[in-house]
Amino acid sequence: MQQLSAALLALVDHAGYFGLLLTMAIGNIGVPVGSEIILPAAGALVATGHLHSLAATIAVAVLGELLGGTVGYAIGRYGGRAFVHRYGHYVLFHEAEMVRVEAFFTRYGSFAIFLCRFIPVLRGIVAIPAGIARMALVPFYLWTALGSLGFCAALIYVGHTLGKNFGVIVPALHRFSLLIIILLVVVIVLYFILRRRAAARNEI
Repeated sequence: MQQLSAALLALVDHAGYFGLLLTMAIGNIGVPVGSEIILPAAGALVATGHLHSLAATIAVAVLGELLGGTVGYAIGRYGGRAFVHRYGHYVLFHEAEMVRVEAFFTRYGSFAIFLCRFIPVLRGIVAIPAGIARMALVPFYLWTALGSLGFCAALIYVGHTLGKNFGVIVPALHRFSLLIIILLVVVIVLYFILRRRAAARNEI
């Protein structure tokens, strides 16, 4: 995985926005691209002038995730569970991950798409079970776009803030990025728990 991430980092460095678009797209059909490293690296490339715009970099990353999500959704919709059983291991998508994602769907409905955008491994495969479940396209794209925006913007901003010091802290970046993701998930979950409790009190 580290070698793949290094190769994709080089692709983003040399091919710019197209490399970022391609990397984020394949990362959303189950390929372990190492988004928690790629995205901050893209932010650092903005800070060092290799990429021209922070907003454009975030937009391209989100678009890449939407493109990959579209492919994943189509795979799930037209390939079904047979695809997971036959080919899932090629993209690290096994029955265990399928069960985890379905548990999220059962508990949170289409909002599970948003939550899974912040969970390593699941974020890259969630579109496939969404396709299997034949989820309506409007909520699928809405939650995918919003979740991807939050995830990509946060990590790209981290890399942009680190700027030229990015290369020095790469060994620690993986844990740092995961901490950001965990904090985002905790905040989101707490918000909806409090919102649900407030609604319950209003009904009494």
